[in-house]
Amino acid sequence: YHRKPANMRHLIFLLLLIIINVGIAFSQAAGESPEPTPLLVKKCPDFNLTGTGDNTEWTRVEWNYLTKLDSGGKSYTSKFKILYSEKGIYVLFYGDDDKISTQFDKDFGDIFKGDVFEVFFHTDPKTPIYLEYEVNQLNKELVLLVPSINGKAYGWMPWQYEKNRRIKKMINVVGEKKIGNDAIISWTAELFFPYGLFNPLNNVPPASGTFWNANFYRLDYDTGKMIKWAWGPVQHSFHEVESFRVLKFE
Repeated sequence: YHRKPANMRHLIFLLLLIIINVGIAFSQAAGESPEPTPLLVKKCPDFNLTGTGDNTEWTRVEWNYLTKLDSGGKSYTSKFKILYSEKGIYVLFYGDDDKISTQFDKDFGDIFKGDVFEVFFHTDPKTPIYLEYEVNQLNKELVLLVPSINGKAYGWMPWQYEKNRRIKKMINVVGEKKIGNDAIISWTAELFFPYGLFNPLNNVPPASGTFWNANFYRLDYDTGKMIKWAWGPVQHSFHEVESFRVLKFE
């Protein structure tokens, strides 16, 4: 029996630690999915909406696709783009479609019972309050500030929803007349969310490097029942904040 030099014992001990740590890292990686990469929101100058998304600023960003969550119906292409400026957030939705499946022709009604695009902005994930917005093919909207308390979402309409607090929106329907149940080919919604609407939520306006959580959705009723799409897929409700994905402002 010969004693190994102290420096040799120390080297063997370090090698064992490295092997153990590498094994732990591999086992954790096998059981955990990596954090998704945040969606980078590029900055732009302010521009006018047309409803078609034909402004050249939109060519600077890629489409982000929504996932169809329900069986039945057609697998309509559904997607969005997003930008931000000194004054607010721009969102462009696009969806293939066969017909206008909504009869809701008044703002702040139950427009989610017909075809809509939706976006939820959770500006500060540490506080359980976020903005919900819906718009339909008839250019009608629903705007809610949603406190999520004990897993339950309660919607409140914004106060003084006018002037620099009012969302700008333009809808473009490609197809026949823009009335309920008419045949169409597709529809788009081009939206502008002024920062004044978000008060008093935190992290507004966003600066370079700011993170928000968000989700983008579509509802379609061409089959007579609700068919859902989502950017961050949900199990039961669009209000599952844990399924919201991360935005990072450029």
